[in-house]
Amino acid sequence: QVQLVESGGGVVQAGGSLRLSCAASGRTFSTYAMAWFRQGPGKERAFVAAITWSSGFTYYAESVKGRFTISRDNAKNTVYLQMNSLKPEDTAVYYCAARFTRGIPTIQREYEYWGQGTQVTVSS
Repeated sequence: QVQLVESGGGVVQAGGSLRLSCAASGRTFSTYAMAWFRQGPGKERAFVAAITWSSGFTYYAESVKGRFTISRDNAKNTVYLQMNSLKPEDTAVYYCAARFTRGIPTIQREYEYWGQGTQVTVSS
């Protein structure tokens, strides 16, 4: 079992920045990859970015490439999502997810563990 707790959400103006954190506890040594997903109003949950726990390999959705950066601190068992140049369309609940098996899929059902989510609101 892995427990995930997100933090760092809030309200920011367009063009601003936020950094989300996801603290993992439990069987973190079994984690292969972690990811961020988001669910905007009236939308399905969508992939944002992922990172492998050991090598730090990263992968991004096209919509956030160049603006968002995913990183991890293995000593703190924490994954971050630095979000710059935020747009109103980035408004969503952001979820952290983890999986034990190899691969960094972009489909939510491929991740076994989820956090409760943190709200990000970007005003125009």
